[in-house]
Amino acid sequence: MTHRSRLREATIVAPTAQNQAALEADLRAFIGARLHLDDEELTRQCEQAIRNYDPCISCAAHFLTLSVDRG
Repeated sequence: MTHRSRLREATIVAPTAQNQAALEADLRAFIGARLHLDDEELTRQCEQAIRNYDPCISCAAHFLTLSVDRG
């Protein structure tokens, strides 16, 4: 015997949305300790840190545009 159901409505909350506030706060602290790095290395390390929150982001290689005001 098979039972058929129909889904009428769903809300999907991706990990990125669930972790966004913590990710942004942690990234600010993460960057502050690494301002001595050049922009390329800082971007690489930030991308790696972001993937710790949402490994799906790794599908978009080099997804971070980093702009550092060192003045």
